[in-house]
Parts: sequence; C-alpha cells; structure tokens
Amino acid sequence: MLDIKFIRENPEVVKEAARNKNVDVDIDQLLVLDEQVVALRQELDALRQKRNENAESMKGGKPSSEQIEEGKRLKDDISELEAKLSPLEEQLLGLMYKVPNISEPEVPVGATEEENVVVAEFGKKPEFSFKPKNHWELAQAKGWIDKERAAKVAGSRFAYIKGDMFKLQFALVGFTSDRLTDETWLKSVAEKAELNVSTKPFVPVIPPMMVKTKPFKGTGRLSKEEQTYQIDEDELWLNASAEHSICPMYMDEIVAESDLPIRYLGYATSFRKEAGTYGKDMEGILRMHQFDKLEMESFTVRERSKEEHLFLIAIQKELLNELGLHYHFLEKCTADIGTPNAKGVDLETWFPAQNKFRETSSADLMNDFQSRRLNMRVRRTSGELELMHTNDATGIVMSRIPPAILENYQTESGDVVIPEVLRPYMGGRDKI
Repeated sequence: MLDIKFIRENPEVVKEAARNKNVDVDIDQLLVLDEQVVALRQELDALRQKRNENAESMKGGKPSSEQIEEGKRLKDDISELEAKLSPLEEQLLGLMYKVPNISEPEVPVGATEEENVVVAEFGKKPEFSFKPKNHWELAQAKGWIDKERAAKVAGSRFAYIKGDMFKLQFALVGFTSDRLTDETWLKSVAEKAELNVSTKPFVPVIPPMMVKTKPFKGTGRLSKEEQTYQIDEDELWLNASAEHSICPMYMDEIVAESDLPIRYLGYATSFRKEAGTYGKDMEGILRMHQFDKLEMESFTVRERSKEEHLFLIAIQKELLNELGLHYHFLEKCTADIGTPNAKGVDLETWFPAQNKFRETSSADLMNDFQSRRLNMRVRRTSGELELMHTNDATGIVMSRIPPAILENYQTESGDVVIPEVLRPYMGGRDKI
C-alpha cells in the first residue's frame, strides 16, 4: 500500500503508475473519499473532546440536567458520525488496496509481457549429436513421472514424482539450503557481484501451508483470487508460494535494526489453480496445481533494500551457474512486474528440447509496500520507527529446475548425467 500522503501530493504520478501496470483504479474518487474521511474524523475528534470535557465537568458534584442532556446528545451525535464514517473508511481502504506500487525508474514501460527486456545471457547451450527429448518423455520412460494415475486420484495437473526424480528434487533442496546457510559462499557471491551487503546466512524454514485472508491480502499477492485455492469454511487460503506466509511473519511487530537483515529460505508445497490451457505446458510438470519450491524472503532497512534485491538476484545466478545451466536475465516491464512490485526480474533457463527459454526464477523488490499494509516496522538505532522493506526471490522451483536438468543433461540412451554439484547429494552417482 502506498502512503496516503504520497497519493495526495503526487496524484499524477500514481495515475501514471496505475496506467503503466494496467491497473484500473479511480484515483480522483479515492482523493474525494479521503477528503470526506478526513473531515468526518476531525468532526468526530471534536465531538469526542466535547464529550470528555462534559464528563470531566460532572466530576466531584451532582451533574445538572443540562450536563446530562448534553452528554446524551454528544453520545448520539458520535454514534451517528461513526456510522457514517465506517462505510467511507471501508470504501477508501478498498481503493487504497487497488493502488499499485510505484515502479523504479529503470523498469521498462510496457503494456504486455512481450515488452520485457533481455539484458544478458549466461552459460552455453548444450550441443547434442541426437534430437533431444522433452523432460516428460525422459521421465515417463524411466517411470519418474506418473500423471495418469495421479489424474485418477486428484484430477489433471497433478503427478506422482518417483524414484530418481524424487531423489533429484531433494538433492536440489540439500544443495540450495547448504549454499544459502553458508556465510563463506554468500560472501563469495557478494564479492563476485561487487555488492557491499551483509552476508548473514538465511534461516531455513518450513512455513504454514495456509494463510488467513488479512495477512495474505497484506502481502498484495491475493490479487488473483480466482487463481488461488480457498478453504471456504475456515477463511484460509492454500499457500501459492512460501513467501506468502513468510512475509507476514512480523505483522504488527517492531523489529530492532540490529536484527536486520532477516533472511529466510522457505520450503513449501505450493498450490495454484493454473486456469486455462497451455498447449504443450499441459504435458510434463511445468504447470501443476501442486509443486514444491524453495523461496527467499528478506527484511531490511530502507537504504539497504535495493542492494538486497541485487544480492538475491546474484544468488539465483550463482545457483544456476553451479548447476551448469544456460539462462538469460530478463527485466520485466511495468505491466508484468505485478501490483505490489517496485521492480521485478526473471531468470529464464534454456530448455533444448522445447527450443526456448522458460522462467525458472524471479526476484521482486517490494520496498515498504507490503510493510505498510502489514504494519511491520523497524526501530532504528536512533530510536525512530520506520517501515521495514521486503524482498522475495525464487530459490529453486521443483517443477522447473529438475525438468531443465533432464533436458540439458540427457544422453542418447535416455539416461541423465547428474550436475557435478549435486552428486554428493545423490550418493556419489554421476548418472540416473
């Protein structure tokens, strides 16, 4: 959520940000409601002051009939104003929740994801002396993916992940969690990226898989309710990514500056409806209703927020570098970064059998947008209170990186060579 004071003072900036993000919100109506709410609150404060003064005047003696009558009248007037104010505050809050974050100046302006900008490529495409197979062809031949039986049990877009693909997934979990909890490794990443940031390790966490409506809305990530599974009778939502339940951890809390940055690596089974059809994406495990994911979430002070965003991207790049995958770096345009984002980037990995890059990581700079909604604050060493800044970024998505490894490391015989960094987590095996 943006600061209402900022909206009052910069209405045209906010309108432009909404246009650039294709967000339909009436800023003029918001400002009219704001004026009405401010006026009623001032009137209400004045009446409450009079009521307090009247009550004070009746202490220490027998109140007069005029004082009693005045007290009743003030009580009725206050109740009437509160009844008038409440729906206006609700309407104002509803509009405030629709207002998008202001994009960082370097974010490309674009109307669709087609206007995202490829900044750089890393690594080399693998070369094959044979026609490479899709990950689902390789996995089904080995008995690693069974979607037909999963469909009998749970419907489409579910799968049984079995055998060596199960082991590959947890090898990636071990590899990623070991790297992100190793301060020496994090320091080498920061140095390589020429970033002057804290190298404080991430704390591994398994967060709740369900989130209440209020904290979920506070993250700004419940904007597409039709894509998110709701447990109706309990007013709970199934987690669509680990950061959705990690971000609100400090809701309504004040954290000491000395404790920041706070960094978490969250492991969660995530759930998304993935409505619609996606052609070839219906095959394999690229677009599933259920998938496992490691996600980074970071809480910082204001002046460290941007560097933290760049650090999370540097970590993502180094993980892909160590896995030996070819990928490119994508600056997402204003229409594609999302309502709560100030900036967003994707790393897209090469899938040789599909002859295309597919998104495997994203990183989101949120500034204080989420913290204002969630009332998450930091007490600076000066004693002042400020809103914390938040960042989130993909660690490893199990519906994307294992398929990328299968396609990039396949052999003509249908085996898959294990990336060297994962072999210690696969019992020393070099092939599956």
